[in-house]
Amino acid sequence: MTLSNDLDKLRSQMQAAVKAHWKAFLFEGILLAILGIAAMIVPTFASLAVTIFLGWMFLISGIGGLIVTFWARNMPGFWWSLISAALAVLAGMVLLARPMQGVLTLTIVIGAYFVAEGVATIMYALEHRRELSGRWSWLLIAGLMDIVVAFFIIAGLPESAGWAIGLLVGLNLMFGGATLIGMALAARNT
Repeated sequence: MTLSNDLDKLRSQMQAAVKAHWKAFLFEGILLAILGIAAMIVPTFASLAVTIFLGWMFLISGIGGLIVTFWARNMPGFWWSLISAALAVLAGMVLLARPMQGVLTLTIVIGAYFVAEGVATIMYALEHRRELSGRWSWLLIAGLMDIVVAFFIIAGLPESAGWAIGLLVGLNLMFGGATLIGMALAARNT
């Protein structure tokens, strides 16, 4: 009974916080939507920007990992931590030194991910078609769409490397921004 009360209290606190700061959510939503549209208009630039960003993230996290690994070198798993951190540094350096090749590699990884995600979603839909009755077909369609997207990405290589990451990031930013805008406007009106 207290868990239910705690959840209700948390829910009302979240609603109050969103209502109190609806303008901030609206601003963030508009910003994300604009960035998403920009990424879809210039997907090659967005793909390159994502690759460079990931390169820096790998490099910084790898350097941090090396520092922590050497600082705690007496801990178990020293060599595994060292290898992991060194691989992150290497990945970051490769992405930063050759970002266009990095875009191609990341596009291949994303294509493979969509294939795996599509197959898993289709199998989930088929496994649960009795329990989900009429709703299992939506999962099946989502899985098939993942495979269609993967086909366009993989079949279009190497040209698709120029647009795939930027377009997908742009769509994600745009829909995330639209969600925040909708949430902010709903909070304002309550």
